[in-house]
Amino acid sequence: MATLIDGSALAKSWNQAIAAEVRTMPRPPGLAVVLVGQDPASQVYVKRKGQVAHRLGFHHLQIDLPETASLDEIVATVRRLNDDPTIDGILVQLPLPGGLDGRLVTEHIDPAKDVDGLTTANVGALAQGRPRLVPCTPAGVMRLLASVDVRTEGAEAVVIGRSNLFGRPMAMLLEQANATVTIAHSRTRDLATVVRRAEIVIAAVGRPRMVGADWVREGAVVIDVGMNRLADGTLCGDVDFDAVEPRVRAITPVPGGVGPTTIAMLMANTLQAARA
Repeated sequence: MATLIDGSALAKSWNQAIAAEVRTMPRPPGLAVVLVGQDPASQVYVKRKGQVAHRLGFHHLQIDLPETASLDEIVATVRRLNDDPTIDGILVQLPLPGGLDGRLVTEHIDPAKDVDGLTTANVGALAQGRPRLVPCTPAGVMRLLASVDVRTEGAEAVVIGRSNLFGRPMAMLLEQANATVTIAHSRTRDLATVVRRAEIVIAAVGRPRMVGADWVREGAVVIDVGMNRLADGTLCGDVDFDAVEPRVRAITPVPGGVGPTTIAMLMANTLQAARA
């Protein structure tokens, strides 16, 4: 029977430690979240972030801009937050509506307040092995692996997905932890064979239950970053949990695995920025 990596319980523990430190600070860390438009999923994510920030004693500011907001208007909002001494972390909820380029907006965030870790300055520092503010989901995955005593040094890891938001920074963190890392993707030849040789499998492709039992070696550790809503309204990951779970040493559920730790790492990054 695989160990179930309970991200909800771990995030609760990490958040309790953050809240304890916040109570000792001369002023609370400040987190500002910019939401453009009324995308339902984005509204849910932003609401959850605000709830956690409030619970931990942060100064939290949510700025709602209309669907029709221009790139210049969004950038002007970011610049005001850059200059606000009560705000330590700035997050612009992505994707932006109307085909607006989120990367252009992100580049206007002060790297010292870039708690998503997405600016070129922070990504470059990570690539050079000098991490400052690290993308939240990959950082949370590293802590999930540590929670079940996964030895990354010398281990073979496969990251399925090569996005700038997750896949590439995830691979960098694993490589810096001395794992041998393969980034797999839709163009990878014989993807199942590539995944099968890994001791650590991290799936982030957005395809429901793509990773089946025959893709995973016995005793592997599987981290499922996917979150897919099926036709009946239920949620599932990129891994076929029921089929894979009997074969592996440890696995994250969906929901309740990676998601809560991403928000916890956002709070940790905001605290780090406030201390700097």
